[in-house]
Amino acid sequence: MAKTIIFAALSLLLVGAIIVQPDASFQASLKGLTVWWNLVFPGLLPFLILFEIMLAFGLAHGMGVLLQPSMKRLFNLPGEAVMPVVIGWLGGYPAGAEAVASLRKRELVNRSQGQRLLALAHMPNPLFMLVIVGAGFLQKPLAGMFIAGGVWLSAIWLTLLGSVWRGNRLTESTTAHSLADAAGAAAEENGQRSEAPQGSLLRQASDAMLQGRISDGRSLGKVLGDSVTVSVQRLMMVGGFMIIASMTARLAEPLFAPALKLGLSFLGPALFEGHLGAYAAAVWELPGTDLAMVCAVIAAALAWGGLSGVMQAGYSVSGTDLSLLPFVLHRLNHALHAFMLTLLLWHPAGALVRLLNPNASFPVIWDGLYYDSSSGVRFQSEAIAASNLPSLWPYGAVIAVVLGVLALCLYWTLVRFATSHKSYRT
Repeated sequence: MAKTIIFAALSLLLVGAIIVQPDASFQASLKGLTVWWNLVFPGLLPFLILFEIMLAFGLAHGMGVLLQPSMKRLFNLPGEAVMPVVIGWLGGYPAGAEAVASLRKRELVNRSQGQRLLALAHMPNPLFMLVIVGAGFLQKPLAGMFIAGGVWLSAIWLTLLGSVWRGNRLTESTTAHSLADAAGAAAEENGQRSEAPQGSLLRQASDAMLQGRISDGRSLGKVLGDSVTVSVQRLMMVGGFMIIASMTARLAEPLFAPALKLGLSFLGPALFEGHLGAYAAAVWELPGTDLAMVCAVIAAALAWGGLSGVMQAGYSVSGTDLSLLPFVLHRLNHALHAFMLTLLLWHPAGALVRLLNPNASFPVIWDGLYYDSSSGVRFQSEAIAASNLPSLWPYGAVIAVVLGVLALCLYWTLVRFATSHKSYRT
């Protein structure tokens, strides 16, 4: 009852603020819509469609078997967990959350594994960090690499820490009965492995893929239609969340007056929406701040993802038993670690880059054009606003096509192996 009253009061306050400031509300909504259309929609649509197709044809099952040893040893996760990680890290949030929810609904991961996988797979779009933030907002492509490195390394570090901590807790709380059950399960698994000949991992992957395809049972046309329909509906939901978050951030600016007086102008946008928070941090001007501090703030804003990212992840995992509170706490922890790790690695990484390339000039793609060297190229970041942000349409489509070709090659290889194996046994 208390939660209902609180949400009703907040809704009334938001409606009242929109009525009082209609112009500001409209401009903020247009800003959120533009960011969604230029960045999020083209960055996520190809990957969501591709993931649905890979699930329908059993590729996730086959890749899960192939990568099970590495995922189990590193993160204590099943092999199927690699697909949400790949989709989330390449597509950006909430593609990873969508993939985790799909695996959990199919019971390919348990609740504990799904909770940790949700935290690992919820990542910002790499093209946004490398191209738009690095080459566009900051005019330094290497800065985008440092930001991406801070976000990614901190995510891996936290996941490894969680795996170790969880392993220690399980070791301390294991009873004699559970030890006996674990021994029996291990003996049974060893017996099954002993029955299978050596080098049968590819055979197991092909069998798992075929079983996944048979259990789905849809035709190719049905799979394509359903994949596009489901992906577009999900992205429409994402756009609505981003518009609401952008408008709320604009209307809530008076609440952040103390932070504005301290010069923390990025705090409001970063709290509500990750992409807008990254832009606000990129144009942040405060005496005494250097590029390292700006990049660390951007890394923290992208690792947090904003309340918009949290709402998107919450909607994605609705219908499952995954909880949102641990996810929010992990996002805050990830933002803190990304901030500190970016600052710690700034000077060592910069020294390594200068050692490898004294001119510090690397190739860069910007606005559809390829430059052999980033030195001397001016990207006019001061003219970049939400209304004229560059689009990720060409980059997302190209990467999705490349991944699709690789997936088709893997599918063909596993099918041919399974067919030849069955004919050999016959």
